[in-house]
Amino acid sequence: MTEIFSDTGFRQLTQMFLAIIFFHTSEYILAVAIHGASRVTLSSLLISKHYALAMLISVLEYITEIVFFPGLKQHWWISNFGLIMIILGEIIRKIAIITAGRSFTHLIKIRREEHHRLVTEGVYQIMRHPSYSGFLIWSVGTQVMLCNPISAVAFAVVVWRFFAERIPYEEHYLKEFFGRQYVEYAQRVPSGVPFVN
Repeated sequence: MTEIFSDTGFRQLTQMFLAIIFFHTSEYILAVAIHGASRVTLSSLLISKHYALAMLISVLEYITEIVFFPGLKQHWWISNFGLIMIILGEIIRKIAIITAGRSFTHLIKIRREEHHRLVTEGVYQIMRHPSYSGFLIWSVGTQVMLCNPISAVAFAVVVWRFFAERIPYEEHYLKEFFGRQYVEYAQRVPSGVPFVN
């Protein structure tokens, strides 16, 4: 049990908790800065029961593996690669939010508001859904950084599946809002989530 308090355990768990705190706090701060405090709720922290459960399970996997298989957590190059994924995912997502400005919301809009515009500049020139791409990289990165093989695969599958279902739903409304302009944009720019057109 002392492995949890080793340098490796302390470093990896601290990095994970700091990544989670930074991610959610910065999401909330950006939402307030872009939309105003009166239009932002705690749901902008993006913490659901399923998300909290997934993170709890990943910590339980980490503790189990560091106690019974401590060598599994000593692969510094894997852990550091995960940390790079976390930083990269965070940067991509935050650039996407800032670039979209008021057109970015955490909930899919089913009615076009007057401030909505089709954002195709910046990171949106490279991918249609950079915030989803960033979150996918960030979430899997948290598990790679912990050297959690089971959770890394589970997070990749679950988060990918979530976006594979969400993107067509969201794009249905984007096509309604922007018509041919969005269709042409979608034909030339990939979604940013692997294997999701």
